[in-house]
Amino acid sequence: MVTFCVGYGVVNCGISGTPGRPGLELGYLRSLHCVEATLDMDQKVLKKLVESISDTVKSFKKGEVECLIRIFHSLVERADVRLDNIGLDRNTFRVILHRIFGMTDDMLMNRVFFAFDKDNDNYINVKEWVKGLSVFLRGTFEEKLKFCFEVYYFNGDGYISQEKIFDMLKNSLHQQSPEEETDEGIRELVDITLKKMDYDNDGKISFADFEKAVKEDRLLLEVFGPCLPEAKNCLDFEALAFQHILTSTF
Repeated sequence: MVTFCVGYGVVNCGISGTPGRPGLELGYLRSLHCVEATLDMDQKVLKKLVESISDTVKSFKKGEVECLIRIFHSLVERADVRLDNIGLDRNTFRVILHRIFGMTDDMLMNRVFFAFDKDNDNYINVKEWVKGLSVFLRGTFEEKLKFCFEVYYFNGDGYISQEKIFDMLKNSLHQQSPEEETDEGIRELVDITLKKMDYDNDGKISFADFEKAVKEDRLLLEVFGPCLPEAKNCLDFEALAFQHILTSTF
């Protein structure tokens, strides 16, 4: 259990919990060493950063934002640099997605990284970390819809092409049954998917197509592969990350 006395509230964001929760590696979370990595943080920088992030991410209380910042700082393991000028690289972030949120699909974990990395600098900074987690943990249906589409359209042109649908379905299906699925069968699935989701019949899926299809059938939200963590993993992470917040008022 870790208590932080930071002048504007007492925040206890130690990582602990009971064993046996699938998809959430408690030993990994405990290994973050939140105290040792963050005791030397400049409190003025921290407070300013919490205020700045809280102004744009409304789904977390300020005490929760502080905990996420401290966990981020521990993950980066670079306490000797400025808090607002560091980031998680893709490999580190993939480990987090796998060990904390139970994700296993390599292709989609890469795409989730790029969806978090809004400034495209190949690092997830602390603001991108908190903003991305706000969608993961407490995002509205509309926010999750936009996030999934961003993960899926890959090439940045705003459309999910037939080729990308084929690649995603092949990747997903071959992981489940590599000997049973054939390219021909996957192409049939692509055709079925386009018939269901390509409302303007242009051979690709726009955001408008995707939004309409998913609103008609919410099971289509992750139709091309799981890019959001399961609800239970999110709840478990929140329970561990925020369970010791004593106050969150500034």
